[in-house]
Amino acid sequence: MKSRIAMTTAALLLPLVSGAAGKAPAKPAAAEKQPVETTYHGTAVADPYQWMESATDPKVQQWTDSQNAYTRTYLDKLPGREPLRQRITELLSWKSPSYGGLDERGGTLLGLKFQPPKQQPTLIVVGSLDDTSKERVLVDPTVVDTSGKTTIDWFQLSHDGKKVAVSMSKGGTESGDVSVWDVASAKAMPNELVPRVNGGTAGGSLAWNAKGTGFFYTRYPRGEERPPVDREVYQQVYFHTLGTPTEKDTYALGKDFPRIAMTDLESSDDGQYTFARVANGDGGEFDLYLHGPKGTWTQVAKYADKVVSARFGSDGAAYLLSRKDASKGKVLRLPLATPTLDKATVVVPEGKATVQAVVPTKSRLYLLEQLGGPSQLRMVDLTGKELGLVPTLPVSAVGGLVRQGADDLLVVNGSFTQPAAWFRYSAADNKLTKTALARTAPIDMSDVEVVRTEATSKDGTKVPLTILKKKGTKLNGNNPTWLTGYGGFNVSINPGYSALTGMWLEQGGVFAVANLRGGSEFGEEWHKGGSLTNKQNVFDDFYACAKLLTDQKYTQPKKLAIQGGSNGGLLMGAALTQHPEQYGAVVARVGIYDMLRTELTPNGQFNVTEYGSVKDPEQFKALYAYSPVHRVKDGTKYPSVLFTSGANDPRVDPFHSRKMVARMQAATASPKPILLRANAETGHGMGTPLSARIEEEVDVYSFVFNELGMTYKPNATKKVSAPAPQ
Repeated sequence: MKSRIAMTTAALLLPLVSGAAGKAPAKPAAAEKQPVETTYHGTAVADPYQWMESATDPKVQQWTDSQNAYTRTYLDKLPGREPLRQRITELLSWKSPSYGGLDERGGTLLGLKFQPPKQQPTLIVVGSLDDTSKERVLVDPTVVDTSGKTTIDWFQLSHDGKKVAVSMSKGGTESGDVSVWDVASAKAMPNELVPRVNGGTAGGSLAWNAKGTGFFYTRYPRGEERPPVDREVYQQVYFHTLGTPTEKDTYALGKDFPRIAMTDLESSDDGQYTFARVANGDGGEFDLYLHGPKGTWTQVAKYADKVVSARFGSDGAAYLLSRKDASKGKVLRLPLATPTLDKATVVVPEGKATVQAVVPTKSRLYLLEQLGGPSQLRMVDLTGKELGLVPTLPVSAVGGLVRQGADDLLVVNGSFTQPAAWFRYSAADNKLTKTALARTAPIDMSDVEVVRTEATSKDGTKVPLTILKKKGTKLNGNNPTWLTGYGGFNVSINPGYSALTGMWLEQGGVFAVANLRGGSEFGEEWHKGGSLTNKQNVFDDFYACAKLLTDQKYTQPKKLAIQGGSNGGLLMGAALTQHPEQYGAVVARVGIYDMLRTELTPNGQFNVTEYGSVKDPEQFKALYAYSPVHRVKDGTKYPSVLFTSGANDPRVDPFHSRKMVARMQAATASPKPILLRANAETGHGMGTPLSARIEEEVDVYSFVFNELGMTYKPNATKKVSAPAPQ
C-alpha cells in the first residue's frame, strides 16, 4: 500500500548528479519572470514562474544546473564538513543489522534485513528468532540490479509459505513490477513478471488465493489503455494465474471506483476470503469489499460507515475498525456468513486512546493504540473483556504485530533512546522477550532525557511536544535546537531511535518533535482539525511549539533549526513564510509549495481529499491563504533555507521546489542563502542507496551547523562497544 509517512533520516535522496560541471556562479541564477495570471472565483493570481513547471524545458534544466552548482559551491566549503562526513558515515554504516516487515505464512517467516555496507535491504528467510546465523537470503535487489538503485517495495507470501510475490522499483520511481520467487530455491519463477502493480500515486497490493495458484493484485493502466495523463490513476483489481501470460489476467473489481482509488488487499489465513479496502484518495474515506468462496465481490461498507480497516479472525468473523460516531475508533465483529453491517456487533467501544489497528488471534484481540505520539498495545478477549497491556517500553512505538501460534505475537518496539527490536510476546505468562532480531545502538543515549510537554496553539488546543536533551542541559536560551513535525494524512510521528539525533545531542543540541493536528494522534477529529479548510491549524500548532522552545529558554530563534519532508515540507514552507523571524535555518525536503497547482499533478489529485481543491470556493480561499509560494513577500528577511527535490518523485513534483526557490531568492532581503539541492536520479526518498543517504545528511548537517553558528567537535563523541559479528 501507499505509505504516507513522515519523512525521516531513513527516507532520503541521492547525491546531486545534474550537470553542474565547470566554474560555479558567485550567486544563484535569477529566474526569469513571465506574465501569467489565473483567476479563481474572482481572485486574480499571478504566476510568473509557471514556466518552471516543465521538466523538459531546456531553460528549466539550465536554471536547475546553475542552482545545483551554486549549492555545491556553498556546501562543499563549509567548515567542519569532513569531520561531519566521517561521523555520519560511521553512524549510518553501523554494521549491526536492522529487521523490518516480518510476515509468516505456512510456517515460513520472512523479513527485510538492512545491513551496511549493503545499499538496499534484502528479503531473507528468518531461520530462527534466536540465532541470526540460520537466516538465508531470498531476494537481494543489489544482485538483481548491481547499481544499487533497485529496492523492494513490499512482498507477500503465499498461504503455504512456498512462494513469495515481490514488488521492486528503481530510481525512487516507486513504479513496481511483481516477480514470483520460490522460497526453497531462492530463485525467481520463469515468465512470472506482472508489470505496474505498485506506484507512487495509489500504492499497490496483492493477495494470494487459497491454493497458491494465483493472486489478486492492483493494476494500473497499461500501454495505450488510457492517455498519458490517466496512467497513474484509475487503479483496478485483477487476478493473475501463475503460468499464464499477464496479458490474459482477468478483471476482478474497480471499474466503478473513483479516479483516485487506492486499494489494499488482504486474504484470510485459509485464503477463502479476500478484503479489498478502497480509499478515496488520501483523505481517509474508505469503501470495503469482500470476496468469498462463491467467487463474487460484495460491498460491506461505504464511506459513510467510516470503516477504516478490517482483519480476518479465526472464528468465522472479521473485525472492523470503525470511526462512525467514534472519532478514536471502535471495533466491530462481522460474521463472514452474513457480511452486512447490520449484522455487525460492537466488541470494543470507543475509549480514551485512539485505536489504529486490530489483530485478532484465537482467543483475543490486540489493539494498537495511539497516545498522542507514543503508542501502546492493549488486549481484550473476543467479547471485549479487558486483558491488560503488553509490557512495552515507556514513551515508545509499537508495531509489527505478527501472529505466532494461537495467541502469541511478534512485536517490534523501540523508543527515542533505544533502537527498535523484535520481541516475542507470550500470552500465557504476559512476558515480552527480545529476539536476536535487534540492532545495537551506534550511540549510547542512556544519558538523554525525554521530556513530554504541551504547547498551546492559537485556538487554545494543547499540542504534544517531545523534547530530547542531555541530562543537565541548561535552559539558558543558547542551545542549538532542531524541531520537526508533519501534521497530515492521518500520520503520527512516533518515537524512534536516530543515530543522527544522537550525534546532534552529543554536540550540545536539543531535539524536539511536534505532534500536530492533521495526524492520527487523537483520532479522526484531530485529523479533521488539520485538513481541508482547517489546514492552517497545523501551522499554528507548529509555531506554538517553536515559541515554547524559545519562551522556555531551550533556545532562541537564531539557534532554532526546523526540518520536514513531503507534507512536512509544506509545513516548512508555511512556517518560514508566516513567521520568518522565528527560525535560524530551515531544511525543506521534497515539499509542496504551490497549493493552487498541485492538484494538476498525478499524485496531487489524490491529495485533494486531504488538502482540498481550487474548484471549491471555500477550499480555494483556504489554500491560497497559506500556499507558501504565494505568501512570500518582497523585502522580507528570510532565514537560511535548504530545499531538496528528486526528478523521479511520483508524489511531489519537483517544480514545487523550483518555483519556491525562485520566488524566495527574488524576494529575500537577507544575505542568508536560499539553496536548491535538485537531484536528477531520485524520487520522494524511498529506495535511496545507503551511500546516497550519507551524502545528503552530510549536506544537511553541515548546512545546519553552519547556519546556527555551530562547530562540529569530534571529541564530543561517545563511543560504544562494537556490535557482535553477524
